[in-house]
Amino acid sequence: MHASKAPLALAALCAILLCLPMRAEAQDDELPLDKISLPSGFGISVYARVPKARSLALGKAGTVFVGTREDAVYAVSDHDGDHKADTVFTIGQGLTQPNGVAYRDGALYVAEIGRVLRYDDIETRLEDPPSPVVVNDTFPKDEWHGWKYIAFSPDGWLYVPVGAPCNVCERPDPYASIMRMRPDGSGLEVYARGIRNTVGFDFHPQTGEPWFTGNGRDWAGDTKPPDTLNRAAEPGLHYGFPTCMAHEIPKQPGAKGKCAKFEPPKLEIPAHSAPLGMKFYTGQMFPAQYRGQVFMAEHGSWNRTEPVGYRVTMAKLNGNDVVDYAVFASGWLEADGSKWGRPVDVLVMPDGALLVSDDHAGAIYRIAFQGTALARKK
Repeated sequence: MHASKAPLALAALCAILLCLPMRAEAQDDELPLDKISLPSGFGISVYARVPKARSLALGKAGTVFVGTREDAVYAVSDHDGDHKADTVFTIGQGLTQPNGVAYRDGALYVAEIGRVLRYDDIETRLEDPPSPVVVNDTFPKDEWHGWKYIAFSPDGWLYVPVGAPCNVCERPDPYASIMRMRPDGSGLEVYARGIRNTVGFDFHPQTGEPWFTGNGRDWAGDTKPPDTLNRAAEPGLHYGFPTCMAHEIPKQPGAKGKCAKFEPPKLEIPAHSAPLGMKFYTGQMFPAQYRGQVFMAEHGSWNRTEPVGYRVTMAKLNGNDVVDYAVFASGWLEADGSKWGRPVDVLVMPDGALLVSDDHAGAIYRIAFQGTALARKK
């Protein structure tokens, strides 16, 4: 049943019970932020507490929309401008892993596993969300890698990935691809192929070209194949899955020579780091060496002998080449291999601060630069 056709009784119940705003309890002392290591001059605080927070999108009025892999989508408001959320609104509930969120022309777009919804005039109706409109419901409904990250390109296309429903397998279009469509759901087409699973992409601030993170296969060892950061300079490129993975692990013996025809990654990331959300830093708050660079949220490994990831990293660019890769924020992973947080997505705010979502701790952090003498807020 489409959400836009929900019975009136259900909609009324949502209005009464589910969609009421809740106060955002952004208490720094609830989480061990003193364990987070950042470059000199940077500090971290809790912006909001949001259950299972994953993908982030920014509204025109400054609302931060938050997707999850549960059944709900949230909106976070900082009414008084103190850089801590005041209210968390439930926009939609009873959804199917609504991981992806994107904002355009006053509307919030939400990607479930098999369809994309649209909530019109959303920032004027946070306390009374409208029923969603179904934009496109023709996507596969496989749960394995079925959750989606979505984003609008500068030229108005909505990019929607379809992951491979497997660890390694051959599947026809649209699996293992990034697709795109018009805001009304028309013109759906495959933009790039051979992508096992991406849960994060952004568009180069000068060229508009999509760049995306890629997650390699499991059960090939602790160090192979690498995860990746990739550039899609034009439509129709193929990134090798499942035959080749980052040009390093052929699926079958003797297949290595075939890898040269596939598009190589711009950066190889340690295997199982699970890079998800990524953004070009377009703000002015951070020092010059950070501007225009790529920030990535590494969710962290789940089956590696020694865990890796659980951090925010930065890829330094020179033109379209990655010339350095370094840790920007770490400390969610403990020395004994346990973790208290898992970064998922990053978002550049209008003031230049960087938000980081964490679905393990149920938090959104704010990383800001205030000079070399900065002391962390408590």
